[in-house]
Amino acid sequence: MGRGTLGLLRACHPEPTAAVTVATALLAVIVGRSAAGTAAAAVAVLASQLSVGWSNDWLDAGRDARSGRRDKPIPSGQVSRRAVGIAAVVAAPVTVALALLSGRPAALVLTVALAGGLAYNWPLKGTIASPVPYLVSFGCLAAFVVLGRPGAPLPPWWLVAATAALGGGAHFANVLPDLQDDLRTGVRGLPHRLGQGGSWLAASGLLGTATAVLVFGPPGPPSWVALAVLAVAVVVLPIGWYASRRLGSRAAFRAVLVIAVADVILLLLSGARV
Repeated sequence: MGRGTLGLLRACHPEPTAAVTVATALLAVIVGRSAAGTAAAAVAVLASQLSVGWSNDWLDAGRDARSGRRDKPIPSGQVSRRAVGIAAVVAAPVTVALALLSGRPAALVLTVALAGGLAYNWPLKGTIASPVPYLVSFGCLAAFVVLGRPGAPLPPWWLVAATAALGGGAHFANVLPDLQDDLRTGVRGLPHRLGQGGSWLAASGLLGTATAVLVFGPPGPPSWVALAVLAVAVVVLPIGWYASRRLGSRAAFRAVLVIAVADVILLLLSGARV
């Protein structure tokens, strides 16, 4: 693999891109999409994540260079800013074309999700509306998976609400470790305005909401696994906040990360009841 290709791969934010794509594929399998339908969902979401990731690094290239971010592929010279920008532009219409393999209603919803991700990169990232694209785009991802089934059935409200809350919580949780660095480089989204404590409360509230919706929203009585996840959330979040009072502690971030992972597992288990 060439240096430029590796740089392009790194510029797409490979970890979250892979995580969202894999979670989408698993959810598609669980809700009953065929092998072809699952593959169609996965490649469309992958293209959307590539476009959002590449556009993010393209837009942030100047700020990353001023901050000395040599870990970033554009400032380090591993790939050119122009190549990343072109890749982002190409991936956007490819996303729409691939989404049409799941039907027009599903394609429309995924296009909204893509637009939300791009709108976060610019102009909403540095505003009080920074959580909105996460809420909208994650909710749309779940809707896209369900709408892609034969007959385009409407997704249940609890699935969309839970994934939207999960996305919003992920936004606040993702910012926690880098809050001060972001402030020094001029990023002023809602988490930065709320500060460490406010962002932790927002992340906990949204992830806790996602947990509760996934436990009590699906039809029928909650499973013991769902109740166990709810119990974990009730215990882990306060412990994380208490431990975070030590200087330099990342306990609060780790606590919300545990709940986020548990919510994703619970989301996949709940998909069988769609």
